[in-house]
Amino acid sequence: MKTITAWSELPEFQSDEEECAFWLEHELAPQLINGSIHSPDSRESTTITLRFDPRMLSRIKRIARSRFLNYQSMMKQWLAERMEEEMRRSGDGD
Repeated sequence: MKTITAWSELPEFQSDEEECAFWLEHELAPQLINGSIHSPDSRESTTITLRFDPRMLSRIKRIARSRFLNYQSMMKQWLAERMEEEMRRSGDGD
């Protein structure tokens, strides 16, 4: 089995079958896997409290489950996307 030691060694796959055949003969180096795992620093985020209507929160959780996401992570993604959109509209880079 050939070990992949750099992300640049991964080819562009034309189909799922091609990718499956590739991974039957290849594996990722542990250093590559460990280097791609994000370990959050507690200083990277601040805890806040938001109050939601229970029905709205239930719908948000349902959407997140359907996308195989954590609902809090999905909400952070939504907020980040909207913030970028608002910054583009206002021309504000900060």
